[in-house]
Amino acid sequence: MTKQVAWGILGTGWIAGLQASDLIEHGHNVVAVGSRTAESATTFAAEYGIPTAHGSYEDLVADPNVDAIYVASPHPFHEEHALLALNAGKHVLVEKVFTMNAAQAETVVSRASELNLVVLEAMWTRYLPHMVRIRQLIADGALGTIRSVIADHNQNLPSDPLHRINNPLLGGGALLDLGIYPVSFAHDILGAPSSIVAVATKTGTDVDRQTSMIFSYGTEAQAVLQTTLDLAGPTRAVIVGTEGRIEIAETWYAPTTYTRFDGKGNVVEEFDGTVTGRGMQFQAAELERLVTEGEIANDILSPSESIEIMHTLDEIRRQIGLTYPMLDEG
Repeated sequence: MTKQVAWGILGTGWIAGLQASDLIEHGHNVVAVGSRTAESATTFAAEYGIPTAHGSYEDLVADPNVDAIYVASPHPFHEEHALLALNAGKHVLVEKVFTMNAAQAETVVSRASELNLVVLEAMWTRYLPHMVRIRQLIADGALGTIRSVIADHNQNLPSDPLHRINNPLLGGGALLDLGIYPVSFAHDILGAPSSIVAVATKTGTDVDRQTSMIFSYGTEAQAVLQTTLDLAGPTRAVIVGTEGRIEIAETWYAPTTYTRFDGKGNVVEEFDGTVTGRGMQFQAAELERLVTEGEIANDILSPSESIEIMHTLDEIRRQIGLTYPMLDEG
């Protein structure tokens, strides 16, 4: 019998709790948590029934009982903490956005390759049942040639300038926190764009409040994407092809339903992709599969594609003038 992968959770914030909950609820083996303070780690461990609490990230990655680390720290620390785990010999699931820019992503992916370890971006949407089904339909030609992808991710989030979403020191802004979803979605369906046009408005803290993007793919297709951090939006997505379309219901990037129409507008399929929990267990299961089968990359979201997505985000940031102090950008 293959040994079950033992997880360590790096960080004790909101997203760490969601991942820990889904892992535990679905029978995965969470053995340790690490935080910057022993108090925070102990509190988190007690809440989720995790056996071991470490008062530092260094102690967590050094734990011999841990096989894989879920990195749940803020964006600017993803490179540092992924490398910390990799250098300790651990496989890594890195919360999105993968890193702050493509150069950091390349560093992380290169180190994982050198050590023959798995590094996987935690874009949980890719692994959800409705997205698995949609990719199969597209591969089978059910929609014909894809011509249009439309998606938004708008939320009404806290306006406190010190809140993570508004704080440039913590990688704030709509693009990296929310916009990563439609950007990654467009990459999933259409691949890397050949050209990008992006516009944005800023908050008082000089991060992007609202960003709109058009991706072009030669003469065949376009993606129209939008993200906002201070307005609630429909959070729906549409894929349109020459032989039909798929309308993904709210909230499109989470477990949800979709309706597929033929080229004449007739409903030909209604799919219910709801699951128990939030649905973050599927990405962890994929990392475990890679580990147990001795692989370090998959076709769903390979490390090379995570780098490609970061290049796209870098270009969008360049166009909208979104810079971060920790990157020494002008």
